[in-house]
Amino acid sequence: MSQARDHGGDHWPLWPFTKRAAGRGASASRRAAAQLAAGVPVVPVLVVSGVVIVDALGGSGMFWLPLLAAGPALAASTNGARGVLCVGFLAAVLGATLGTRHGVPGRQLAVVLSSLLAVTLASALASALRSRRERVLAAVRSVAEAAQHAVLKPIPQTVGPFRVAVRYSAAAAEARIGGDFYALVPTPHGVRLIVGDVRGKGLTAVGTTALVLGVFREAVYDEPDLLAVVGRIERSLARNLGPDDFVTAVVVGHPRAGELEVVNCGHAAPLLISASGDVAAVEPTRPAPPLGLRALVGEPPCLEILPFSDGDQLLLYTDGVTEARDRAREFYPLADGVARHVSDEPEHVLSAVHDELLAHVGGRLHDDAALLLLRMQATDEAVASESVGIESVPRDSGSRADRGSVPVVSRSRSAAGGPEGGRRSAERNGVAFPSPHQPAVQ
Repeated sequence: MSQARDHGGDHWPLWPFTKRAAGRGASASRRAAAQLAAGVPVVPVLVVSGVVIVDALGGSGMFWLPLLAAGPALAASTNGARGVLCVGFLAAVLGATLGTRHGVPGRQLAVVLSSLLAVTLASALASALRSRRERVLAAVRSVAEAAQHAVLKPIPQTVGPFRVAVRYSAAAAEARIGGDFYALVPTPHGVRLIVGDVRGKGLTAVGTTALVLGVFREAVYDEPDLLAVVGRIERSLARNLGPDDFVTAVVVGHPRAGELEVVNCGHAAPLLISASGDVAAVEPTRPAPPLGLRALVGEPPCLEILPFSDGDQLLLYTDGVTEARDRAREFYPLADGVARHVSDEPEHVLSAVHDELLAHVGGRLHDDAALLLLRMQATDEAVASESVGIESVPRDSGSRADRGSVPVVSRSRSAAGGPEGGRRSAERNGVAFPSPHQPAVQ
């Protein structure tokens, strides 16, 4: 019994192992067949076969045989050196066979086969060089992708109290990053973000982009004041940029519930999308020059206080979006596009706007384009006591409301009286502040 049990134990488990080994062999054969099929130069073989068929049917011998060189020459553009050599060998064998069949003189046939051999070797060399360049290009692309993740770090869909969506398109077909940039960082001073555009394109623009984002990510943690963050970026660019270079940017902070701080340095005005679906541009109270050009005016940008409650959205973008033209040279109407696709899902809004933008330009942008959309998520916290109340602006011919913009509170460190001076100036412009002993106006 013991021997029988041992004997049985030696044999009955062999079937699963045999089956597994057979399965491995079959899968290996399938993989090898798939790789072989993938590497077979189908089109060049068809070309050679077509020449052979025409030659066999026509019976003209020498007239068609030189066309066999088209096979390896075509294989050089689609296959590796091994595939080229295989096609050349096939063409040589078929050429020798047809030449012998048609009684082509030996010297003429040797010339044809020598030419075919020379074309095959040259095509194999060209194919090897092409494959090498493709490997180098793949390595460069991987470096570019790593640079993209290092410079333009992915932004999660939820950051603090915000839902976030981003769309970025580089003008160059093979580029991963360009002159447009964005960043969003949660800090002890609240969520802060930047969207900007570097003058110029190419490696210089990418280097400036890395410089701006590096200074921004460092400064947002150290500086409690958003204007101080902008000042550090300005000083860094003044030391490193050329005299004709500059950067336009919008820097946004969320220091407390119910409001956003916005500093616009020569950039396109963000779009505020209210919870009811209205779209308006957030124009700066006092225009400021782009970053890197402050020395020309000697005044710092102003800090805008923007009411921002549950359900509100803020869209920041670059001029590659608004300056995109169709065949009739008409600009893309971004505000109208956003109004058509407004939704509670930022990702859906940007997807629809981006698709509409590509359709507007005919499928390809000619400038870098970036879109970043923030949406304040609804919370149960009472934020009315911390938000700034805004009175309605009369809709006269010179009012900001007629221009489709949003009333904001402006605070400039260079304004008369500092923040209090900015407060008095804002009150003269029709912005009401709550009394310290009264609740804010809803």
